[in-house]
Amino acid sequence: MFLSPRHAEIIQMAKDHGRVLVEDLATHFSVTPQTIRKDLNDLCDQRLLTRIHGGALFPSGIENMEYEARRKIAAEEKEAIGRAAARLIPDNASLFINIGTTTEAVSKALLDHNGLMVITNNINVANRMRIYPSIEVVIAGGVVRGSDGGVVGEAAVDFIRQFKVDYAVIGASAIDHDGALLDFDFREVKVAQAIIANARHVILVSDQTKFERTAPVRIGHLSQVNTFITDRCDIPSVRRICEESEVRLIETALG
Repeated sequence: MFLSPRHAEIIQMAKDHGRVLVEDLATHFSVTPQTIRKDLNDLCDQRLLTRIHGGALFPSGIENMEYEARRKIAAEEKEAIGRAAARLIPDNASLFINIGTTTEAVSKALLDHNGLMVITNNINVANRMRIYPSIEVVIAGGVVRGSDGGVVGEAAVDFIRQFKVDYAVIGASAIDHDGALLDFDFREVKVAQAIIANARHVILVSDQTKFERTAPVRIGHLSQVNTFITDRCDIPSVRRICEESEVRLIETALG
């Protein structure tokens, strides 16, 4: 397949960062936003990128993108989501924090809390929080994924089932418009399901790019969570599910 040099560079940038934005590309290449929109539409027509509002994503298919690329996608939005989630969790609470770059943003926002007991299967979360004496960190045992420090497998599931906590903070690799919460690794999904089942209040944290992605393994359904925090939700069916299932929807971009 022949690609112009600009198209090839756009794809490489999307692969490196997970997402490209029209305005940033227009500045980078010194062309008009209209030219970039046409480039992105052409690349999406060839299924090399996936179009989102204001830009495009590197397509996920059946494999998740690299951890560093995921961490960079919507980084500012994830920080705002993390702060909003932290405001819901009081001092002296017990909570699960699951795998994911957005759940890691929540852990960062929780560092000023006191008396927390944090149970996690995310080595990055444990490493960040362990140095704070006001926070007790308990980490699951199991297989450690080299790609992102996630602890998965049956041993992690059995470990999670020993607890019943006040809050759970979970993420998802994709959210279908019918409310299905999706991921890539069935071993990770088993842990996430155990976390949902053993928390009194489940907080789903996910930026709006997850509405544009797909993944093959079902975690559960949006109706199973108590609070859904995102930067913006423009999907009518998702908003309807939240309303009908009494899921509190918090959109950080709306203030």
